[in-house]
Amino acid sequence: MSASQALIEAVETLWHIPRPGPDNLLSAPRFTALAEICNAEYGGDKPAFALSAALRSLGLPCDLPTAQSHLALPPAQAAEALADAYQRKTARQLHLCPLDIADELPALAFGSAQVRQYSTEELAGLFDATRLARNFPTRPLEADRLAQFQWLVVEELVQLDHPPERRAFPLLYETLDRDFGEIDPHLGKLPPAVEGALAFLLLAPWEQWSTMQEVSWRGFRVPWIHTVSDDLFIRPSPPPSPDTLSLEPHIVTDHWGEDVELERPTTIPLEDEATPELLKFDAAAWQQFERGRASALFETPIVHFLVRAYLADGMDEVMAHMTAIEAALGLEADHRNKPKTDPYKNLGATKRIMARIAALLGDVQSAADYKDLFEMRSAYVHGRRVLAKVGTTDRVRARSLARRIARALIDVAAQPAQPREVVMGQLLHQGAPML
Repeated sequence: MSASQALIEAVETLWHIPRPGPDNLLSAPRFTALAEICNAEYGGDKPAFALSAALRSLGLPCDLPTAQSHLALPPAQAAEALADAYQRKTARQLHLCPLDIADELPALAFGSAQVRQYSTEELAGLFDATRLARNFPTRPLEADRLAQFQWLVVEELVQLDHPPERRAFPLLYETLDRDFGEIDPHLGKLPPAVEGALAFLLLAPWEQWSTMQEVSWRGFRVPWIHTVSDDLFIRPSPPPSPDTLSLEPHIVTDHWGEDVELERPTTIPLEDEATPELLKFDAAAWQQFERGRASALFETPIVHFLVRAYLADGMDEVMAHMTAIEAALGLEADHRNKPKTDPYKNLGATKRIMARIAALLGDVQSAADYKDLFEMRSAYVHGRRVLAKVGTTDRVRARSLARRIARALIDVAAQPAQPREVVMGQLLHQGAPML
């Protein structure tokens, strides 16, 4: 449904407010008149904050410096965009994740995600540079510098279940009779769509490909995420600075024979085998990952801790990898008294996980590695003063073991579905004789 004549006329009137505009736009008569029309035509609460956010994103002229007046949409187009925003049921979100320190990676596409390098123009489009310039006229988007990096871009379609004002300023709708300190144990640091895409990429053996493990086993870092929503009622976040990413001087010689100092992204080189192996992380592999993640084998927080270890530093990284292994192959029953009929009643929780590792990976050495890492983890948790520093070998070993176990469980999940306890029992039965 297109904008009504009343809405168009109200926007045109607002568009003629001279710079620098009223001290308080929300109480300006022309703004309140537009708000009343929107409330009458589309219902809901009086959209003060939501309407203000939308008008700025459409280029309200009195908010723009004179030199940027060209950024304002014509009032008729602004009114049509506003009408569309009120009537939409879904919004598109783009999560833009810079891949810092990444070597040259092949372009990948899986699910609703892409890994690739974008041109300056493409990146400006993804960031919605015009909308950013309308909201932050003194903070330009440095798309040319950001385009030097490779990106993970994850797209998702979200339902607009709340009215505009609640989407624009959700704090106004918080009730005071709830526990503000409660913790959602299933909520991670990242948007779920990004966490899933990262977990998929983390199944790749980055630690084997890294040529500088002492610096980092990671093939890339994601220092921040910039989320772009095409919901006009949500004010965009400020444009990110390229200076938050790893850049280094780059000296080149111009055609006059003079040295010119430029900049380029800092990278950690990967082995040559990385490129052909990464190409296997395609749509079919993503579908297998998604089926595995939806199975009973991943009802424990394996993915959460795999990603948590990637985001963590120091000993927290090692601890998260160890927790991912325990989430993958541990059972509550491992810590209880065993019935006399249990043929493995003499195996404690640690050895039961070792047995499952041996069976799952077909590798007794991996079970021994877990035992060594578990003893190191226990020494840390229980505060032994003589705990030695954790070397690169052990750090990488914990990462590799957690990744291989998660990867193997994806393969197991592709087989006919069985309850998790049954699969863990089968792995214990197969692995116990291997210890």
